[in-house]
Formats: sequence, C-alpha cells, structure tokens
Amino acid sequence: MNNQLEKYGNNFQQKSKYIRNKLPQHRLDWTNKPKSFKTYSNAIKTIKLLDPEFDDQIKFWNVVFNRKSTRKFKQEPITQSHLSQLLYGMTGLTRISTQFAFRTVPSAGGLFPIEIYPIINNVEELDKGIYHYNIAKHMLELLRAGDFRVEIAKGCLDQQIAYNSAVNFVWTAVIERSSWKYLQRCYRYIYLDAGHIGQNFYLTAEALGLGACTIGAIYDDELNELLEIDGINETAIYVGVVGKKFK
Repeated sequence: MNNQLEKYGNNFQQKSKYIRNKLPQHRLDWTNKPKSFKTYSNAIKTIKLLDPEFDDQIKFWNVVFNRKSTRKFKQEPITQSHLSQLLYGMTGLTRISTQFAFRTVPSAGGLFPIEIYPIINNVEELDKGIYHYNIAKHMLELLRAGDFRVEIAKGCLDQQIAYNSAVNFVWTAVIERSSWKYLQRCYRYIYLDAGHIGQNFYLTAEALGLGACTIGAIYDDELNELLEIDGINETAIYVGVVGKKFK
C-alpha cells in the first residue's frame, strides 16, 4: 500500500499519456460547455476595480531579468491601482469571440479553468476579507469580511510570508471546464495553466515595483474550507503573495 501511494504521481503520468492511434474518442457537447467565468450572486458587496493603466516607460527585458521571489514585505498597503493591474495581468480579458473569452495568459483549448480569490490584508481603502475576482466585469466580490491572515498562513504550511503580505491570491481550478474537452488528461493542462498565471503574476508585480512569491506547498483542504469550495469540482492548487518590498 505504501509503495502504491509513493508512486501515484508516476501512475498518473503514465496513465494520462497520449499514445498514437489510441487517443480517447470523445465528442465535444457544445450545448453543455461549462461557463467560462464564476460569479457570486450572494456576495456581500461588489467593488469595481480601477481600469488598469500601464506605464509605457517600463522596459520588458528589465522586468524579465529582475524578476525574483520576495519573502519579506514592508507592512505598508498597496494601492487599488496595483491590485487592479495585478489581477488584469494574471487573467484579464483581451478579446471575446462566440465560444471563447481570451485573456492575458494562454490556456489549453481556451478553456481557462483557473479562478482567483484575493485574500486582502493590506490594500488602501479596501476592507480586509476574502474576495473573488469577477473576470468578466473586472470587479471584486466580497465573500467574507475580516482578518484571515492566520488562516491563510496556516493553509500555506504555516509560512509567515502569507501572513505578512498585502494580498494572497488563491488560485483554484474548476475541473469541469477542462475535463469537458480533455477528460482525465485535463489535470496536466490545469497545472500548466496555473503556471502561466503564476509567471504573469511575477512579471506584473516586478513591473509595478512590488515583491511577489508563489507557494505550491499548501494544505489543500484547509484552503478549500476557507474558500468554502468542495475540493472536488473546484479545488485550491496554488497561491501567490504580494506586497511592498524592501529596497
């Protein structure tokens, strides 16, 4: 039993391989395509984010070269403008077609299974709490008000950076969005999609002069419980922390 548990990653890798002439036979049911966005009709309140504004003086290659993980933050708030640009940089809408809504990151099949829940600790003129990013409207939906720094830090294997950051972005995966097309192989693409978002998060933070770090070591179900999601149809997979860095 222990040997089998140790190899579950190997087993998944082997079982999800594509083999020539043995591809899954699967027709896409466009009438039942999962929704591209998640929204909360019962949110405590909604906050329209500022339109993202971009400094055309920032040099792209400087951003790439200077990008690094930051694990110490000043205990100062970031601005709502910074928050707006971070969210847009991670997964903002760029163009919409009949069947797809494309964003600032690539996604397998244009399905975009990743949702973003900002847990706000220190943003100017925003209440602390658990929010959801309404991608379609570039808006925040407040789900639970309060200080959740202890809970998010515990869910990130007790890492202090999640307690000290200005915002923690919990990235979740809505599995059906990808499995609708890719069946069990969808999990490979979901984690690739999360990686695309993570890199855009780093680059946007660096362009804004902020410190950022991503966290893959999480207690999955503790974060699922915090967000009140079931961990099966939607599950936490990755976290990004951001704040003002020491010069």
